[in-house]
Amino acid sequence: QVQLVESGGGLVQAGASLRLSCVDSGRTFSSSSTVYMGWFRQAPGKEREFVAAITWGGANRYYADSVKGRFTISRDNAKNTVYLQMNSLKPEDTAVYYCAARSPGTEVTSARRYAYWGQGTQVTVSS
Repeated sequence: QVQLVESGGGLVQAGASLRLSCVDSGRTFSSSSTVYMGWFRQAPGKEREFVAAITWGGANRYYADSVKGRFTISRDNAKNTVYLQMNSLKPEDTAVYYCAARSPGTEVTSARRYAYWGQGTQVTVSS
């Protein structure tokens, strides 16, 4: 069973960097359920929004316009882990960041298409 655990969040100043990690502790990374991995975020009072996604081999990566050029998603299938490198952080990046997994399909940026979710990790960027 897919069990996602995020880490790496914290409190940083604007312009700093953070790297989030998401481990599939259920060791199902090679299954069809985790072919697509994504990161989403939710700020207080706002809906959950797409941040980035990556396919199994990493050939296809998708980013929200708001993070393009600043964030990089990657994965290490041997370690059952997906990463989100966040550079040049801004106060508007403040949110709880969630890791998610799904089988192949359309609507890569849609949260409702992801079957498995982690508990989230808080990222706070001060100005």
